[in-house]
Amino acid sequence: MKVVTKIKEISSIITSLQSSQKTIGLTPTMGALHQGHLSLIHKSTMENDFSVVTIFVNPTQFDKKEDLENYPSTLQKDIDLLKETKCNILFAPEANEIYQNQISSELFSFDGLEFEMEGKHRKNHFNGVGTIVKKLFEITQPTKAYFGQKDFQQLQIIRKMTEKENLPIEIIGCPILRESDGLAMSSRNLRLSAKQRKEASLIYKTLKKAVELFKNKSIPEINEYVVSQYKMNETLDLEYFEIAEETTLQTVKEKNAEKKYRAFIAVSAKNIRLIDNITLS
Repeated sequence: MKVVTKIKEISSIITSLQSSQKTIGLTPTMGALHQGHLSLIHKSTMENDFSVVTIFVNPTQFDKKEDLENYPSTLQKDIDLLKETKCNILFAPEANEIYQNQISSELFSFDGLEFEMEGKHRKNHFNGVGTIVKKLFEITQPTKAYFGQKDFQQLQIIRKMTEKENLPIEIIGCPILRESDGLAMSSRNLRLSAKQRKEASLIYKTLKKAVELFKNKSIPEINEYVVSQYKMNETLDLEYFEIAEETTLQTVKEKNAEKKYRAFIAVSAKNIRLIDNITLS
C-alpha cells in the first residue's frame, strides 16, 4: 500500500490507471478506522481493480470548533490496519493541500434533503460534506464510492449531489456494523467513558423497540415512547428522534403502506454526539 499526501502525486497515479481502463473504488474516511470502515474497504477491493482510501478530517463540516479539535486522530494505527487490507493507496492530505489555504465551503442545493434532521441541528454541515466529497471525487475519479448507512442522510445527500453534478460514479451504501451490544461502530465511540459506553447501548435498543412498535402503534405514540426512555437516563441526552420517509427524508406523522420509512436518532453524551438509524419498512 502506498501512502500519498499530495494531490499532484495521486492525480498522476489516477491518470495512469484511467489510461489502462482500470476501475477505481474510493472509500472516504476521517480516520480512527474500525471494522465498519474495513468492511467498506473490503467491498471496494472486491469490486474494483484499484482501491483508494482517504483519511481527511474535513474542517468545513464541523459546526463546533471543539468537536473538530477533539476528533480522534490515529493515523499510524490506521496505516497499520490498512496494510492488512488489499487497499492500494491511502490518500492522507493536510487541510491546506485540499483547500489551497482557503478553507471554506461551496454552497449546494440538495433539493431539501439538507434541511432535515442533521441539517436542523448542524449549521452548514452538509455544505461542508458536499464540498469535500466533490473535491475527493474530482481528485480520485472513482468508478464506485463506498459509504456506510450509519450516516444515511449523508449517503442520500451524496447520491443527490452525484446526480445533480452528473458525475459518472456509482454510490454504494453499505450496512451498519455494530458492536456486540448493538451500538453502531463509530470513530466517536473512542471518546466515550466506560459509563457512557455502557449507557450508549440504549440507542440501538430504542431503535429496535421502534421497529416493533411501528407494526401496530401510531408515530406520535412511538415518539412519546422514545422521549420517555431518555428522560429516565442521566448519561444520554436525546437531541432528536424522527421517523422519516427514506427518499425525501421528510419527517412523517402518519404511515403510508406504499412508502418506506426509517427511524433516525441523535444522542449526546456530554459533548460526544452519536447518530444511528434503522429501517422500519
